[in-house]
Amino acid sequence: MSTTGINGSTTLSTTGTTLAPPTTPGSSTSGLGENDFLTLMMDQLQNQDPLSPDDPTQYLSELAQFSSLEQENSIATNTASSASGTSAASALALLGHTVSYNDASGTAQTGTVSKVDFTSTSGPTLTIGTTAGVPLASVTDAS
Repeated sequence: MSTTGINGSTTLSTTGTTLAPPTTPGSSTSGLGENDFLTLMMDQLQNQDPLSPDDPTQYLSELAQFSSLEQENSIATNTASSASGTSAASALALLGHTVSYNDASGTAQTGTVSKVDFTSTSGPTLTIGTTAGVPLASVTDAS
């Protein structure tokens, strides 16, 4: 059973067990982990009515779905990391090369890449000639 708290947090509970996210101000949580799920499932099994048992295949199905979701999140994280590494390598490969790019106003420009800066928000940016902060996505041609 899931209930929504005053601040929008979700609390999962079964008979005898309650799992809730941390309530300290400013703390964040990425959600329930695999151990939390298994603990909740075991408590559900231990506290079920013996005269009306639950279907055990339902628990296996939930565990399989949870594992699948966990793997999908891992794949998404690895893909994002790989894309970031690829764009960094691409930007570094342009050092010293003459490139064509569109400036902030959309005008086509040409210049030599003299510097690559890495920022956590926008990825690698290039300094082309005297123009700094050119996003890698603005480059249209490299030679």
